[in-house]
Amino acid sequence: MAKTKVFVSFDYDHDERLKIYLIGQSRNEDSPFSLADWSIKEHIDDNWKAHARRRIRSVDVLCVLCGRHTDTATGVSAEVRIAQEEGVPYFLLAGYSEGGNVKPRAARDSDRLYRWTWPNLKNLIGGSR
Repeated sequence: MAKTKVFVSFDYDHDERLKIYLIGQSRNEDSPFSLADWSIKEHIDDNWKAHARRRIRSVDVLCVLCGRHTDTATGVSAEVRIAQEEGVPYFLLAGYSEGGNVKPRAARDSDRLYRWTWPNLKNLIGGSR
């Protein structure tokens, strides 16, 4: 069975370690997903957004790792907007169990912030949202 291809969006300046944790989970024997890791730390301009759009179109789902500063991460909001425009499903994952996680500004009011557990992650990847 083919694994679900996931694009991960995160605040590069504050939450890179969250991406590292997610990479680790993608390597679990029972992982239903593989990561499309195209993390780029560069100025966000129209050219960058075009590259991100092509990348997001090529995945099955976008996973947004939400930390304490995600609301100020312009790259995360740009990627969420692209997913919304392209009809690519996405979900918001709370990066820190102790709380303080915030949604990106581009998230809809109805977008739920899910607790990051292995069972939850597998369900979210599988479309339960």
